[in-house]
Order: sequence, then structure tokens, then C-alpha cells
Amino acid sequence: MQQRVWNFRGEQYLLLKSPPASGKSRALMFVALDKLHRQKLKQAIVVVPEKSIGASFGDTSLKEHGFFADWDVSPKWNLCNAPGTDGGKVDALGRFLRLAESPSPPAPLPEAGRGEPESFDRILVCTHATFRFAFEKFGVEAFDDRLIAVDEFHHVSVSEDNKLGEFVRELIERDQAHMIAMTGSYFRGDAAAVLMPEDERRFETVTYTYYEQLGGYKYLKKLDIGYYFYSGSYVDDLPKVLDENEKTIIHIPNVNSRESTQDKHKEVEHILETLGEWQGIECSMSRTGCCYDNAVMERFFWSLKHEWTKFETFADLRDAELSVFQYIETFYNSARIHQTLGYKTPNEFEDLHRMNLSS
Repeated sequence: MQQRVWNFRGEQYLLLKSPPASGKSRALMFVALDKLHRQKLKQAIVVVPEKSIGASFGDTSLKEHGFFADWDVSPKWNLCNAPGTDGGKVDALGRFLRLAESPSPPAPLPEAGRGEPESFDRILVCTHATFRFAFEKFGVEAFDDRLIAVDEFHHVSVSEDNKLGEFVRELIERDQAHMIAMTGSYFRGDAAAVLMPEDERRFETVTYTYYEQLGGYKYLKKLDIGYYFYSGSYVDDLPKVLDENEKTIIHIPNVNSRESTQDKHKEVEHILETLGEWQGIECSMSRTGCCYDNAVMERFFWSLKHEWTKFETFADLRDAELSVFQYIETFYNSARIHQTLGYKTPNEFEDLHRMNLSS
């Protein structure tokens, strides 16, 4: 997915439709750094719907994987973590914008392989709310020659009362900024469109589907979808389909949908009543309360990590599989002695056990 986005890094407007946990934030980092240091944009501003999501765009080491620069966000410009009021954060965003207008703006990073790149404060992360207030205060011109990356872009709409949507339209009309729009669901629960058709046509769309994401998983190879038909309220038929012994995710319909009862709190209460009283967690690898089984596996995984994988670099999943197989078969079972086995290897211990059985 990230390679697909990278191929369109030169586009002024990018719309990235990709499921959660598919790598949108990392894809943005690659493209944003290219826009800053090769396409000569002044700054990058990442806009997220809430403060907790800002963690997805924190410092990330990219050079160790061969990229020409790391993604570094100075703590004072990560406004999702910064203390203070909304007004103080808006003023901070204003100071950030003025940095690029100084008489000696930061020079672009040199190309990879031409010396160690210097680090400049050219990236800021803030919430949708902070961005809206700043836009109202400083105007559309303040964001010229900058990259505006909007996460959870479906928060934008063409509705007259949607301020974020209004400001996105102003940026597109002025056509002096670059924009990357990221979303896992390019639709809204209400009837409003995200963008006007003429604005949407300005974007180069990169789509990475749920089917592609599921197809890339190592252990999840099949997804079965079942259907259950009901009449009346869906909450009344939940006892017929819920199994409290199975891990379950329940999606409560949007309050504007036909399936909703218009009262999410009561729906949650009804679901909890259906599941019954919470009894806590009881975890065991075999018989009830046998913690030693899990301890053995935890010890093995510790050995695998600290004796092998942390010192290896894998080209792909197949390379990792072969490497782990090599560790288990050529070292762990045949060469590594174990105190719990009387300082024998697992293979020696099993051979001795078979000899005792045959004698």
C-alpha cells in the first residue's frame, strides 16, 4: 500500500482510501518528507480528529530502513500532547507558520548519500479543532506552499455548517497548498457528501481495499460472513445470535440509520444485559489454573527474540519463516542445552526417553 501511495508522491492532491491499521500514517510520512525536502514545500501540518490519534504520527525512524530522512516531530509542535488551552495551541500554530517566513528559512535536506541531513522544525501535528480555529484566525493565505494532511477525512462534508469542509474547499480554490486526505471509510452516516464532485476530481485517488489487507495477513486466510434476518428492533433478536463464549465485536448502528433505536445508551445496556454479568478472565493453556504451560511458551519466545530475531534482518515473510525454522531445528533443538532437561538438548532428551521406553 505504501509503495502505491509513493508512486503518486508528486500529486498536489491525494485521496488515500485504506482500512485502519494498513499503514496510512507511514505512507504519509514518506510522501510528506519527499514534499518537504525534494518538492520544496515549506512545512507539513498533520490534522487528526482527536488528540489520541496524534500518537500515530509521532517520531518514526525511517533511515534505518534505507529512507533518506527520519520523521521527527519536535515536542513543542506536537500540539496533541502539548498542555494548554485551544487558544494557546492556535497561537503556537501561528508561531510555527511564521518560522517558514523568517529571512533565512531552513534549507532542504540533502539527497541520501550526500552527508547526514540536518533536522528542522518543519512538521506539526494538531487536532481538527485547532486547525479550524487557526484557519479562522490566520486565513487561507497562511497555508500557502505547505502540505495539509487531514486524517479521518470523512469528518469533512459539503454541509454549510461543516467548518472543516469549508476550509478544505477554500484551500482547493486557492490552489497554493498540497493536500493529502486519509480515510478508512469515504462516506458519512448522514446524507452529506464528503466533497463536491468538482473538488473530488482534483484528487488523485489511491485505494487499498479490505480484501487486499486481509489477503496480506499471515494467519487470517479466510473470513466468513453470515446473515441473520430479523424484524422489529435488532436488539430484541441479539440473544439468538450472540454467543458469550466467543470473542465478539458488536457494531452499534449510527443514530441516523434506520436500524438505530435513536438511543445508544439503552442499546448498550440491552447488549450488556443479554451477555450477562461480567465474571472476569480465566486464561489457561490446558487445565484450569495451570500457569506453567504459558510460562514455558513465554520462555521460548523470549529465547527466540533475544538469541535470534533481534540480531536478524528479514527481507520478507518467507525469509523470516526460514530463519525461525533454522533457529529451532539447527540450534534450539539440536545444540542448545536446557537446564530443565538436565543440561541436555531437546533432541538428546527425547532420544534418551525413547531408549528408556524400549528397555
